[in-house]
Order: sequence, then C-alpha cells, then structure tokens
Amino acid sequence: MKGLAAGIGVVVLSPLLLAGTAMMMASSSEASTTASFSGCLTGIDTAEVTKEVTKLLDGASGKDVHIQGLDLPAEQIPNAQTIVASGISLDVPKKGQIIAITTAMQESRLRNLNSGDRDSLGLFQQRPSQGWGTAQQIRDPVYASERFYKALLKVDGWQQMKVTQAAQAVQKSGYPDAYAQWEDLATALQKAIAATFPNADKDETAKDKDAESSSGGCTPDKDGTSFGRIPEGSVPKGYKIPKDADPKARKAIEWAMHQLGTQYQWGGSCTDSHGPDPMARCDCSSLMQQAYAHADVKLTRTTYTQVNEGKAVSAKNLQPGDLIFSRGTAARPEHVGMYMGEGLVIEAPRTSKPVRITPIKDWEILAVRRVL
Repeated sequence: MKGLAAGIGVVVLSPLLLAGTAMMMASSSEASTTASFSGCLTGIDTAEVTKEVTKLLDGASGKDVHIQGLDLPAEQIPNAQTIVASGISLDVPKKGQIIAITTAMQESRLRNLNSGDRDSLGLFQQRPSQGWGTAQQIRDPVYASERFYKALLKVDGWQQMKVTQAAQAVQKSGYPDAYAQWEDLATALQKAIAATFPNADKDETAKDKDAESSSGGCTPDKDGTSFGRIPEGSVPKGYKIPKDADPKARKAIEWAMHQLGTQYQWGGSCTDSHGPDPMARCDCSSLMQQAYAHADVKLTRTTYTQVNEGKAVSAKNLQPGDLIFSRGTAARPEHVGMYMGEGLVIEAPRTSKPVRITPIKDWEILAVRRVL
C-alpha cells in the first residue's frame, strides 16, 4: 500500500519540485489565496459526491465533474486521493483521513500550492522553517500527507477530539474555527475515495466508528471554550442570543436565563424558582417545559417524554432552542438542557447545583430534539 500511495503522488499528480530548507510542530497560517471561515458547507450529498469522484477517476474531464465546494476537481480530487492512500498505507483510521482532507481543504483548497503565508507550501501549507521538511519534500503530496499524519498520531487523544480540534492541534492555525466548514465535504470525499481501494476499512474498529460519529461537523468550533470558565449562575461575558434565533426560541432562552442561580429541585415545577417553596423550583425537564410555556409552546413534563417531542436533528446542526439530552441512553435519557447558541447550554443540573450555563464540550450528547 505504501507503493500505492507513492504511485498516486508521482503518476497522477506529477508534483513540481522546488528546493528549500529545514523542525518544530507549528504550521502556517492559511495560504494567502484561501479565504477565512465564512460558514458551514452543508447539504453535501455523499452518494452524488461518490458518483462524481468515480466519474473523474474513471477518466472523465474535470469540466464534467461537479461537486459543491470543489472549483478545480481535476486537481483537487487526485490530491484528496493521495491523502487517503497515504493514510491507508500508514494504517490511519478513517477519522484521521477525514481530518487530513479537512485540513488540506482549509489550508490550500486541496491544491499543491507553490507559495502561501511566509514560507508555507503545498497541500497542508507546511513550512520548511518550522521543521516540516525541505521545500522540495513539502511539495511532494505523498511526503506532505505522511508528514501530517505522523504529527496527528502524536496528538494525545486525537481520535476523541472533534475534527476541527484535531486539525488545529496539528496546524496551530491563526484561524482555528475555519476547519469545521469543510468536514462534511471531507467525510464524503474520504468515503468515495476509500471505496476505490479494496478492503480499505477492513481493520476499522468499533472505537474508530464511535470516534467518527462523535465528531462535530460544523459546530465543533463553537464548543463554548472561548468564554473561559463560567461562574455558576452567571451569563458569560460577551454572550448574546444569536440574532437569527427563532423568536420563540429567543423567548424560551430569555426566560430560562432569568432562572440562573436558583437551586435545583428534583420534581420541582419551575413555576416560582425564586420563591420560598422548594417544589416550585426547577429540575432539568421542568426548566425546559416552563421556558417554552412562556413562548407559547407546550412540552410534556419529563425528560423521558421530551426526548420524543418535535423532531430529531443532528448534533452537527444545532440551533438556539434545541433540546439536548445526555446521561442514560438515547431512548431513555436522564438529563436535558437547552442550546443557547455560541456553544453554550442552559441547564438545571442536579441536586445542590443552581441553574447554570455550561459549554457544550462538557456534554455527551445522546439526542437532540427541535420543538419549533
């Protein structure tokens, strides 16, 4: 398989080789020809991507291949193929290959660039001055891909990280939020290309699949960490309900925020959380019920029933007002909170704790329901 990766790099891509110099694990900022993060590339049809990728690899002209997000498929798809083949040759799991394609999409738009910010070069905009190799080596897509993977594999816990976090751990980019926009496209490309290599995923473990499924798509960059430590019962400095939030979600969030700092009470009705009666205080599901009641949306009373309210949505596509469920199982979760946007969740956590706002990175999401 090593030979396969090398063959793709030389025969398909025929990279131009330059001369250059010299090691440390920090990367470039993005190439000057790439744009900063502008929003999520969503609505990717994996089956359609597979059809178009196969068409190109079977010899079709790039002019006849159309994939959302790829302006130069005749150049970009072979480069993605090299990245996948290099990952397979190094026994890198599927998620690692997705991280690599995501990174190359952001750094170079999957082009083997001759230049970039400062001395950045190639698919991953690696810098000779930062120890990634010589300019000639970095401009070899096989070498650049293998170099990226070796750096990724040294990141402790990378398989449990969200795709954008793992990419940033390797690249140390000036635009850490920007990788997320390419994850869906990278996932579709990896699947389409890997299918052309016999038994490419035969050794993938259940753990690998779990790690992949827990990736955050276009939301991982907003995991709440930018607000730092949030004192219990307070609103983090700088938070505002997103302008594009549904008006009813806005009302529900605002009402829930007025309960911040009040003590949790299991079985409490949340009808007078600031009053003297403990049973009028909030538990997790009554906080959701009463918040939405004040937005004229009727919810059932318990976490076990609220998980069936509205419609299921992906954790990749959270919107303010979505109910997020954790603990227990997806069918019978034991806890619920409300997504506020900006990577934050408001919740009534448990006995002895007040209603509070927490970063979504602290949540193990089992289900998400949109009730509007």
